[in-house]
Amino acid sequence: MTKRMLGDIMKQAQAMQERLKQVQEEAGGKTVEATAGGGMVTVVMNGRQEVQSVKIDRSVVNPDDVEMLEDLVSAAFNEALRRAQAMMAEEMAKVTGGLKIPGLFG
Repeated sequence: MTKRMLGDIMKQAQAMQERLKQVQEEAGGKTVEATAGGGMVTVVMNGRQEVQSVKIDRSVVNPDDVEMLEDLVSAAFNEALRRAQAMMAEEMAKVTGGLKIPGLFG
């Protein structure tokens, strides 16, 4: 392999790294929404896997059954997390062409 070929590969890798960083930033600003209990609990999460909001329908707020509300919040959160991870993996795949790169989503 010549120095020029190696230099070209390094430039391509650097360009891909910059593009991946840009895609991560853009996708980080996107949100996903997940619900549980037929929409009784809704969690909105961004691509950085940060919870943006949690909405709870008043009808599931029962002091005598806190466990049900906890289960619904957990279920909505976990689904939002799965969706955020899938969104990031999809965005990364657009840049990498499906190439699995250690340390990236997917």
